Amino acid sequence: MSGRDWSRYNDALVKRGEINISPSVIGEWSNELRKANDGKVGEPYHYPESYIRFLACIRLLFHMPYRQAEGFITSLSKHVEGLKAPDYSTMDRRVNKLEISLDDSLISSNAPVSIAVDASGIKVHNGGDWIRHVWKVKRGYLKIHFAVDIKTKQVVSMDVSSEKVHDGRRLKRLVNRASDIVRVKRLLADGAYDSRANFNFLDERHIKPVIRVRKGSVPKSRGSQARKAAVIEQQAFKPKAWSRIHRFGNRWRVEGVFSCIKRVF
Repeated sequence: MSGRDWSRYNDALVKRGEINISPSVIGEWSNELRKANDGKVGEPYHYPESYIRFLACIRLLFHMPYRQAEGFITSLSKHVEGLKAPDYSTMDRRVNKLEISLDDSLISSNAPVSIAVDASGIKVHNGGDWIRHVWKVKRGYLKIHFAVDIKTKQVVSMDVSSEKVHDGRRLKRLVNRASDIVRVKRLLADGAYDSRANFNFLDERHIKPVIRVRKGSVPKSRGSQARKAAVIEQQAFKPKAWSRIHRFGNRWRVEGVFSCIKRVF
């Protein structure tokens, strides 16, 4: 029998569907606009940034295109005094200019943390196979890079690049950003991150590398004692035994994050 508190779990699921409109959105509307338009060149803003963030959340929660989002807010404004509905083009323009960052206050910790890093591609257009076949073009996509706390499953750093950027080249940036908010002590990654530069970087930061080295690797340092030690260790054990010793299977946590992102977008 599971020890989970099903009543609290059920309440948490219900709260995920709540939409709260703070009175400050209306009450601070004029003050926020005044500050935003102070010194602005060109047409002034007509909607405060806090309201635009609210609209972005609404659109994300209900998976609505901008035109449908305009209709939703127009209908909602009939029941909330003082609420105005921007047109879909304004919403599109303002939402895409928002600066989005992780909420460090929710994930910062002084305890040692193990992170898993990985990258995945996300398509940026809906061009069909027929167009790609006729015009001999490749479907472009963005590559999103994540570092995830394997215990809490929270994203502690992220980065976005083109498909031409190799996964391993973003390891340093992910670790540096993660280290600003948590104390990274161990890193799990697949063979795409196997390089002497990455092993040396982690060794300098006193971070335990749990990176699967490429098959056929030679146990020679060639400028990286840390990678040599990893090669010797992995060749001394069978893959399943090595994975069990280091709990390498926990790397699936970052795969779960990618699954969530792709289901939403």
